[in-house]
Amino acid sequence: MNITKYSRMAVLCLCSMFSLSAIAGGISIGGSRVVFPEKAPQTTLSVSNKSNAATYLIQAWVEKNDGTKTTDFIITPPLYTSAPGNENTLRIISAGVPHAQDRESLYYVNIKAIPSVNKKQSGEHHGGVVVATQMQIKMFVRPEGLTPLREKATDTLVFRRQGTHLSVCNPTPYYLTLTNLQAGGHKLQDIMIPPRGEKSTDLPAGSGNTVSWSAINDFGGLNKGQSTLR
Repeated sequence: MNITKYSRMAVLCLCSMFSLSAIAGGISIGGSRVVFPEKAPQTTLSVSNKSNAATYLIQAWVEKNDGTKTTDFIITPPLYTSAPGNENTLRIISAGVPHAQDRESLYYVNIKAIPSVNKKQSGEHHGGVVVATQMQIKMFVRPEGLTPLREKATDTLVFRRQGTHLSVCNPTPYYLTLTNLQAGGHKLQDIMIPPRGEKSTDLPAGSGNTVSWSAINDFGGLNKGQSTLR
């Protein structure tokens, strides 16, 4: 792209977050995931501008698991300006769309932060680059009464060797994300196993029969675990 032809160019950076909060540029999200009780009318999410000087235009929306925008949940305000040091509370409001009652449903919350441009410094007739940072976190819509309890869910995971692949079976109604997967000193790919589903990843030769891993909990923290391959 010839930036002399365009006064602005947005560069979107998708961030994968496994920390207690998501941070990109000067913008911080108060969590790395949202757990939305299925019967709740709404929940909240904080967004802070940690910059000492930059003002951002913040845009927020919700996507379905397939990446398409949805009106199942509405974020308000959907568009606002965040000055240095500001902290804003976004409301994620349910539109009352029915969800599965026997398992979680997965959505994604998107926060796009576009920094303001100082026209006096950049020049009215000069090309410039504006870097728009887009952060994305998972939102789990969780019905009441699911079993086992969420903190016990990873205890039921089943790990199997299938040729050159590691297969992980999740018999629970929750989405479970495993990171820091290792087998026989070999680092494996991070995976998210859907409710009552199965996911596979490559298993190098000489990996042995023991797998260690860390599971991401509701608060974005990591719970370590170890399993023997079946």
